[in-house]
Amino acid sequence: MKGFKWFYPGLKFKRWLFIITIGVVLVGIGVGIVVSFQSLSLVEGLVINFLNDLVGDLADLIHKLIGISLIVGGILIVLLGTRKMVASILEAVLPEREDNLVELLYQKRYLKKGPKIVVVGGGTGLSTMLRGIKKFTNNITAIVTVADDGGSSGALREQLGILPPGDIRNCLVALADTEPLMERLFQYRFKKGDELKGHSFGNLFIATMSELLGDFEQGVKESSKVLAIKGQVLPSTLEDLHLSAKLKDGTIITGESQIPKVKGEIEEVFIEPADSKPLPEALTAIKEADAIVLGPGSLYTSILPNLLVEELTTEIKKADAFKLYVCNVMTQPGETDHYTASDHVQALYDHVGEQIVDHVLVNSEEVDLSLIKKYAQEGAEPVEADLTRLKEQGVKVLHEPVISQSNLVRHDYDKLARVIMDLIIEEKSNYF
Repeated sequence: MKGFKWFYPGLKFKRWLFIITIGVVLVGIGVGIVVSFQSLSLVEGLVINFLNDLVGDLADLIHKLIGISLIVGGILIVLLGTRKMVASILEAVLPEREDNLVELLYQKRYLKKGPKIVVVGGGTGLSTMLRGIKKFTNNITAIVTVADDGGSSGALREQLGILPPGDIRNCLVALADTEPLMERLFQYRFKKGDELKGHSFGNLFIATMSELLGDFEQGVKESSKVLAIKGQVLPSTLEDLHLSAKLKDGTIITGESQIPKVKGEIEEVFIEPADSKPLPEALTAIKEADAIVLGPGSLYTSILPNLLVEELTTEIKKADAFKLYVCNVMTQPGETDHYTASDHVQALYDHVGEQIVDHVLVNSEEVDLSLIKKYAQEGAEPVEADLTRLKEQGVKVLHEPVISQSNLVRHDYDKLARVIMDLIIEEKSNYF
């Protein structure tokens, strides 16, 4: 009986169904006249006799033209009725997005067949890149650090005992297929209130979902559904992960948020517990990936905390996908002071071995002098693309213009996504 729901009053469905039915009947009569169906012989006889009396030899031609006219008219009526019926359904289902139907179909059909891309990292760099990649594929898995212990994420982690939601929230919003208001809502930070000030609504939403469902992983998955994201966002581990750094003078710094604050050259970073386990979904995504992208993002506090989850890195090394490291555009005070591009790669090698990447993307575009001076006041500078040293490290170098410059120097997500997609196409063509 479910089919009868289409006939409920107010759906604007019955009228167009009736119009379509009339069109089908007219097509049927027209076909019957043209091919002289036996069931219409009485009507045809009357029509032909009348036409013979009226126009003589032209009767048969006019008889055929009438049939063809009925067929054409019936088809037009069916098309009109169908178009109006579909429009009425779209009006009910997509009241504000009817004009985006083609875009929606494109997303569902074309993007569903796109390459499988795994991105690893955290911070604003990763979420920026995701905004570009989602234009080419829905098959995205973002594996995100959970080492953050500062700001809103750190407070929620301490007070509620949940994993830090901040970097995950940024990735969810970047992959979201929602109205701009929803994005603004998830990124909104409260400016007043002793308890709420500094917290983002998105962090509180994920925390609430986690409390409601009793599981952080499920909280992230349900939040993904609310935002209708393309792909999936996974924490690198569900362990209560803590990041520490050892400086070259032997000093140990505990806490992700504290590492950039201490002056000194980092020798290594390490996580506790050291035997943290990744999510099975993350391992599956890596095995099936066409491309695995590390970064962009803070080398020691966004990228390496993921790679220090040993099983995750082991699976990345074994994967058939090509592995790309997207080097930062600017150095980061307290982490990568005066680092060249090869220094970034060497830090990866020192922590997890040389098989972790086979391609490195380095920006080739000149940074505006006024921005260089601005960043210099904060102790940052453009990362030098020392191409010779990079090649000596055994990686293929992509030296491309991939930045956007306004008040800040950041990766341009469209340029970055295009380089990644071109590399995927190139690698697939080489394979075949």
